[in-house]
Amino acid sequence: MAAQRSFTEYVKKRFDNNFWAAAESYLDANLDSLGIELKRIHRAGEMEISDVKVEHVWVEDKPGMEIHFDVAVSIWFETHEGDYHYDDYDENIVWMMAHCRGDLDKNLDDFEILNVSKYNGKSRVKAPMDDALVPVINKNQLDDAAEQFLREHYKKALLEPMWVDPKELAEGMGLTIRYENITKDGSIFGRSFFYDCETELYDEDADAMYKVTIPAKTILVDKKTAFLMVLGATNNTIVHECVHWDKHKKAFALARLYDNELSNIGCRVVGGIAGNKRDAIEWMEWQANALAPRIQMPITMFKKKVNQLISKYRKETHAYDMIDIIEPIIDELVLTFGVSRLAAKIRMMDAGYEEAAGAFIFVDGKYVKPHKVLKGFLAPNQTFSISARDAIVESKFNTALATVIADNEYIFVDSHFVLNTPLYVEKDLFGNTSLTHYARNHMDECCLVFNLTMKTSVSENYHTECFLNRDKSSEITFEAHYSAKSKNAVNQVQMIKDYNADLLAIARKLPMNFSGTLDALIGWSEMTEEELAEAADMSEKTIQRLRNSEPDNVSIETVVQLCIGMKLPPVLSGCLIRASGKNFMMTEQHIMYQFLLNSCYHLSINECNDMLLAQNLKPLGKLNRVS
Repeated sequence: MAAQRSFTEYVKKRFDNNFWAAAESYLDANLDSLGIELKRIHRAGEMEISDVKVEHVWVEDKPGMEIHFDVAVSIWFETHEGDYHYDDYDENIVWMMAHCRGDLDKNLDDFEILNVSKYNGKSRVKAPMDDALVPVINKNQLDDAAEQFLREHYKKALLEPMWVDPKELAEGMGLTIRYENITKDGSIFGRSFFYDCETELYDEDADAMYKVTIPAKTILVDKKTAFLMVLGATNNTIVHECVHWDKHKKAFALARLYDNELSNIGCRVVGGIAGNKRDAIEWMEWQANALAPRIQMPITMFKKKVNQLISKYRKETHAYDMIDIIEPIIDELVLTFGVSRLAAKIRMMDAGYEEAAGAFIFVDGKYVKPHKVLKGFLAPNQTFSISARDAIVESKFNTALATVIADNEYIFVDSHFVLNTPLYVEKDLFGNTSLTHYARNHMDECCLVFNLTMKTSVSENYHTECFLNRDKSSEITFEAHYSAKSKNAVNQVQMIKDYNADLLAIARKLPMNFSGTLDALIGWSEMTEEELAEAADMSEKTIQRLRNSEPDNVSIETVVQLCIGMKLPPVLSGCLIRASGKNFMMTEQHIMYQFLLNSCYHLSINECNDMLLAQNLKPLGKLNRVS
């Protein structure tokens, strides 16, 4: 329990007699100057302390294993009547501040009260620690704390941008790195041993755990996990464990005062600490996670390198916009600092380079081009980029999104719902639809926002990093849900209204029967029957038959193919569907058809089939007959 690791509680129990003695001396020496009011007695007589309570403890970190701490003590005492004619007493409380010290390497056996003073409600410790003896480091102090760490253990990293060699760092701190199979399943990546300890490791050949003695000041790194993970992640783990040794050995010493069997901290691959979850332990892990990349990439040297690379790539590529050079910059930072791509990406965002958030994103296993957004527009768990499956489900079952798509002209392009206007959408030489360069620079202006939730179980402390970790190798899975957050300029809204009005005017002129509607829409598309046959992946004869005579029974697949072939906007494809007398059923196949017609009508029949196959659904056209 948390109380078992409380320094305040430990001080109360162990040094109670010391504080009683200090309280007695303090009252004897200062009673006349404390301004005690006597209300119930006529003359002060004998004074007797009834209780001494430790009210609060402020701890200050000191070099080595020494700590100083100020203890606020309340003294409860009774002053008895000095006139023997009366039998009464007054109760009073005064507070004092005891300034103390002790060495945790000596189990505080050398504890002493340095001096005692009147309590004034304030303690001015310079390097505060919390009640579990974890250093107090606020988020805005992390960079300073990282640079202080480097000044003590790896000064040269503050002179020029460089790779902080974790082996050299650990050895400089007097630590030894060993690669072992810590567990069978590889769930624990690193373990720091503060004291000599007999522990169990996994023998891969025997498929069994065996006992081994690990000396103090040893960092174990899991051999198998280190092999499977990228070098940057292994480097980060070793630096992470060095942070535990530097910042948390006093917290561990306090824990050992309660339980001398404790010997090590084990850090799990997913980012937590092995063992019972406690607030102090989670806080230590947060600090190690936050400080490790800042130690590997100290802010001043990191910014220096980033600015050098911006100049370099702008000259080499003749591209000025950050979205055009952000990815090679990140990859070169990976090489310079020996970190993972994700770590470099997050560090760029920490340093104020917001464009990094839109770099190296993969959705449905496909690369999404870099893009950027106004600073602060998206929350950490929000995105513009979603999977096709999430787009299908949300557009069908999220009424708010369905309304937006119906009322406006959004299409699904490059994993984004984007306004279908030439300012934001273009076609390349091969006829493929993509976001324009302007759109990728102004995503907040033209794309819909989605809230991400993680399906993979990950501690809340690591959500921000996980939401950014959407690269090709990520094992974290997400679900996206539409957010009502959007920002469309007035002229865009008017443009959409005008476009929709034109489509409605065309729809009102369409005949009621299928062949007549098809004939009119082919005319609107300005396609020849031969062109439509190729675009819809059906025979020219079939199109002629459907166009010239009313069919008895046309399949829903044929109608969908015709709509996709002519790239009919939803208003017009809806007219052709109704004229066919067909209705969509509540099946995955038909839900997908609706998604293609509503949000992907700009795609070719082949691209639509790729999306169908990706969802394990039957393709359209000739490919369906082959399958």
